[in-house]
Amino acid sequence: MSIKRADKKKEKKELIMQRALELFASKGFYSTTIPDIALSLKMSVGNIYNYFKSKDILAKEIIKYISIYLGNKLKDINEKDISTQEKTRQIVEVYFGVALLKPEMIDYFLRIYLSNREVFQDGCEGMICVNEFVTEIMIYFEEGVECGDLRDQDFFSAFGLFMGYLGGMVFLKGENILPKKLDEYVDDISINIYKALRT
Repeated sequence: MSIKRADKKKEKKELIMQRALELFASKGFYSTTIPDIALSLKMSVGNIYNYFKSKDILAKEIIKYISIYLGNKLKDINEKDISTQEKTRQIVEVYFGVALLKPEMIDYFLRIYLSNREVFQDGCEGMICVNEFVTEIMIYFEEGVECGDLRDQDFFSAFGLFMGYLGGMVFLKGENILPKKLDEYVDDISINIYKALRT
């Protein structure tokens, strides 16, 4: 396969994932069918199946795609020569930024991936399908502990605290409960997370 053809195939695959992501997030996983996705892209159902053999496989590829997308953004932060406190702020800023610019990604993670675990059992056990994202959070913690900025603690307790803050705020934003814009909470939330992980 030529490089040009491979690039085109990758582009088409990402286009299918993006549209499926939007439909899954808005209509729900079980209410969205492969024909729905094909119709919205003006593609044949058979053509979709050339890229993804089933809706479950498509669902797993989407969560991996999101994990890589977020993981790359966090990797950029982890590679900067900045304090742990500033890294915390930038991670919160990136997560909230994605929630504002690509809400379907965060919505998919919170409402599809976490709520329909039966879909992600085969091949996505544990945190396999969100490995890139989790790895970067792990690096953030390890480096923070190593330089004495963060308290040495069980990773999952720290991860739960971090994600609880982020997920909770995005949920409140989605329910239209927040009195201010989500990005106006970056400083407060990052300070709260940093202080909670330090003490």
